Amino acid sequence: MIVVGAGLGGLALANGLRRAGIDVAVHESDPSPRIRRQGYRLHLSETGIGALAEVMAAGRRAAFLATAHTPRARFVRLDPGLQVLEVLEAGGRHLSVDRQTLRDALLADVAETVTYGRRLTGYEAAAGGVTARFADGSTATGDLLVGADGVNSAVRRQYLPHARVIGTGLIQLYGKIPAALAADLDNVFTAITGPAHRVVGVAPTRGYATCSFSAPAGDLPPGLGEMTQERLRAVVGKMTYGWHPRVHDMIDDWREIFPLALRTSVPIPPWPTSRVTLLGDAAHAMSPAGGAGANLALRDAAALTAALAHGGPLIPALRSYEQEMIEAGSAAVRASAANGARVLGQAPLPAR
Repeated sequence: MIVVGAGLGGLALANGLRRAGIDVAVHESDPSPRIRRQGYRLHLSETGIGALAEVMAAGRRAAFLATAHTPRARFVRLDPGLQVLEVLEAGGRHLSVDRQTLRDALLADVAETVTYGRRLTGYEAAAGGVTARFADGSTATGDLLVGADGVNSAVRRQYLPHARVIGTGLIQLYGKIPAALAADLDNVFTAITGPAHRVVGVAPTRGYATCSFSAPAGDLPPGLGEMTQERLRAVVGKMTYGWHPRVHDMIDDWREIFPLALRTSVPIPPWPTSRVTLLGDAAHAMSPAGGAGANLALRDAAALTAALAHGGPLIPALRSYEQEMIEAGSAAVRASAANGARVLGQAPLPAR
């Protein structure tokens, strides 16, 4: 099996396939597993926790879970004066984990299957297999090609050229603050929502808390990616003028900040099953407002492992996986978009 992308979903799939005795090779475009900033803390729900139990070796999973933080299972919305506007009890088990720690845990048992510096340029599918072509001139041939290569998926671009990923109209600045500044905000997520769809988000994990600021793209100055950390803090400080002093304490101690343009896929109808398939953000990228993206990628990996490990004919197994993946992924995209519109001011999804 050929997996394109060594993010969380691709590595989870590699773990599951190896445990099932299925040969797998993972090809990642980045030159190393630590080259790209994608974020710091992740929220794992019971969906993601359960998926890890299906794909990871028990000892490795237990060691990883020992690094997790358990927040109160609720989502809280505050006004700029830190008065409570809304409390949504989440129910079930929720963990706050470090993204790199999870990626390292998923990589540990499959490191020898991953080749870095392999950027996919295209593929050819035939009745008996699939051949992937890479920018360095190399090729790989297997029974199945899985696009686990994220929101900018090269696999999806060739396989489903009509599938769209669009902007939400929002930019998010994402970074870390000391855990002590969020000690009494120990929820799955706390959103401090101000006028003009300006939102400060806080989420503690072990050793630090993430702090984000989102706003409509047109309200933020150009060139955020070239600004110094001091300048980014100044921009957000000005845009939150008059908010509670504790918010400004967070901004003053905000570190490792980088900008992200928030995007979402647009759900499409099921497609004919073939020897090429997708998982995670390659199939259903979504707004972070639902906290579901990583959980769905892990769930996809576990579900695809189970379908392939069954031992039956390939195409019917993939069709079963895709039906469930498309249905769950599309529902999560729509739910995240609706929540993003309500809390963050995200532009609504187009009808098609």
